[in-house]
Amino acid sequence: MAEILNVKDATIRFGALAAVNKVSLAQNDGDIISLIGPNGAGKTTLFNLLTGVYRPDSGEIFFHGENITALKPHQRVQKGISRTFQNIRLFAAMTVLENLLVANAGCSGESVLRSVLGGKGLARRRREIVEQCEHLLEIVGLKDKAAEMATSLPYGQQRLLEIGRALSTNPKLVLLDEPGAGMNSLEKEELTKLIYHIKDTMKKNVLLIEHDMKFVMNISHHIVVLDHGEKIAEGLPEEIQRNQQVIEAYLGRATFTFAEEA
Repeated sequence: MAEILNVKDATIRFGALAAVNKVSLAQNDGDIISLIGPNGAGKTTLFNLLTGVYRPDSGEIFFHGENITALKPHQRVQKGISRTFQNIRLFAAMTVLENLLVANAGCSGESVLRSVLGGKGLARRRREIVEQCEHLLEIVGLKDKAAEMATSLPYGQQRLLEIGRALSTNPKLVLLDEPGAGMNSLEKEELTKLIYHIKDTMKKNVLLIEHDMKFVMNISHHIVVLDHGEKIAEGLPEEIQRNQQVIEAYLGRATFTFAEEA
């Protein structure tokens, strides 16, 4: 199976604090990987390294075999990496549909000259882009909300809209930062179906951060565990459930079993 992502000894410090310390991980095509750990473990910081928000002090990041360590965020998007955020970052002054349109490469690549002289060809291309975005809204269950303001949606639907916006960049790898946060059990069931659709039907890869252990254990092919910026374990869900170091670091007591959250 082809390797799509390889992080080698990624390290970043903020002053004396090593927020991520020599973390390595690899993701194969078709796998759903979950990144877990207690608050402050370095999970979102690692996402920021993967997406170019931060550049590592040392270590390297490879995507489809290409070293992308020095690339800026927009260049990584062009390579096929997109993300959602732990704290929702929708464009408040835009509608649901416009939030997807602004992320679509076809919109951002339109020049002023082409806008003036594009004619029927440009009009047809714009319709195609709108149809693409409407199709994505249908996939995330928000097509009937297309004309509404993005921030008027309930919290769970705003999460889905962020996923739709990430998909609008036509990525190869989607990074989801706590996609189930604030969702009830029914909404998380629908989220699980959506993530499987993204992987199986849309043929995209998923790397996610999540605190709901039942959700993580049900959806993941592979799990990586961070604590205080360091990787302390990785493996199959059933292996992580039995790992006492993970249990103690994540929950503070060795007697806990992840089955308690089911």
